[in-house]
Amino acid sequence: MNAEPLAGFTVGVTAARRHEELSALLERRGARVVYAPAIRLVSLSDDALLLSATRQMLASPVDDVVVTTGIGFRTWLETADGWGLRDDLIKRLNDARILARGPKARGAVRAAGMAEAWSPESESCEEVLRHLLREDLTGRRIAVQLYGEPCPDLTDGLRRAGATVLEVPVYQWAPAEDPEPLRRLVEQAVAGTLDAITFTSAPAVAATLAVADERGSGEPLLDALRTRVVAACVGAVTAAPLERRRVPTVRPDRARIGALVRALAADLPVRRSDRIVVRGHTLELRGHAVLVDGRLRPVTRAPMAVLRALAERPGHVVSRTDLCGVLPSGTGPGGPWQARLQPDEHAVEMAVARLRRVLGRPGLIETVVKRGYRLACEPAAESAGP
Repeated sequence: MNAEPLAGFTVGVTAARRHEELSALLERRGARVVYAPAIRLVSLSDDALLLSATRQMLASPVDDVVVTTGIGFRTWLETADGWGLRDDLIKRLNDARILARGPKARGAVRAAGMAEAWSPESESCEEVLRHLLREDLTGRRIAVQLYGEPCPDLTDGLRRAGATVLEVPVYQWAPAEDPEPLRRLVEQAVAGTLDAITFTSAPAVAATLAVADERGSGEPLLDALRTRVVAACVGAVTAAPLERRRVPTVRPDRARIGALVRALAADLPVRRSDRIVVRGHTLELRGHAVLVDGRLRPVTRAPMAVLRALAERPGHVVSRTDLCGVLPSGTGPGGPWQARLQPDEHAVEMAVARLRRVLGRPGLIETVVKRGYRLACEPAAESAGP
C-alpha cells in the first residue's frame, strides 16, 4: 500500500486560528506536525475605537464599505448586536455599495443576508484600490474594515483621491503569548529538520521573520526557505512578504485551508524527496523517513544523515571520514556530555548498523573494506568538474 503523500515529512503550523483543522488535515495526509503559533487574535469588542467607528457609520450615510476579512465582518456584526446596534448597522450597510476583498469576506457578507457589488480576483487591497480609483472619489465616504493592522496603502490612497475614509478596527494581531515554540520552529527550519512551514496570514509571516531576526537567524531562515524548506501560504496576500524577499512559495488557486494542504501534498513529495533503485528495491528519501518499496520506515537523524550522504553519490564509495562530517554532533554511545564531541568512525558504524536494520532489506548498503560504504547499485556518472 502506498504511503500518504506527506508521510515522512515534518510541517510547521503557525496559524492563530483554525490551527486544529489545519493540523488535522496535514496529519491525515501523513505529516508530522509541529505547532508554533506566530500570532494571536485580540478582539476589540470592548474597545472604544470600534464603538466609535460604528457610531460614525450610523451618524451619516457611507457610499462604499470595503470588507477585508470574513471573521472581521462577522465579529463586527456580533459586537454591534451586543451594543444593540446590529439592525441599524445592517441597514446602513445595505444602503452602501459593498466591496468584499476575497471569498471569505464575500461569504460572510452573503451569510448576513447582504450582497457584494464587487470582489477582486487577487484578494489584494491593491486591486480594491485600483478598482475604486477608476471613479471620481471626491467627497465619497468610504468605510474600510481593517484586518488586524492598519492598511495605509489602501486608506491613504483613497484619501489622496479625495475620499473621506472611516477605518473600522474590529480586531488586531499581537505576538503569541509564549514565543518559545516559534523560536524552536525557526531553529528547526535552520537546522534542516523541518520540511515545510504553513502560513495563513501575512502577520504570521512577519512575526516569524521578526522572531528569527531577534535571535540572529533572519538570513539563515530566509536561506532555508529559499532552498530546502517549503513555504506554503494560503494566498497571494500571505505570500507577498516572503516573495518580496525572493522566497518561493507554494499556494493554492483558492485561499482555503483544504486547498493549501492539497497544494502542499502535491508539491512537497516532488520537491523534497529523492528516489533511488537499489538491488531492485525503490528507496524514497523524505524528511525523517524513507519509503522502501512504498512502505514508510521512520529514520532517526544519524542514520538518515548517512543515507542522504550515500544517496548523493549512488553506487560510489563514501569514506568513513566523510560520513563523520555529516553526522550530527553528539552522535555516539555516550551521555549528554558527548554532545560537545565530534562523531568518530565508531559512530558511523553504529549509524550504518541502525540504518540497515531500518531498511529491512539485506545488501542495500555494502561495506567496502578500508574505504567506506556505498549503496549497492550501479555508480551514477559524476561530473568531471571544471
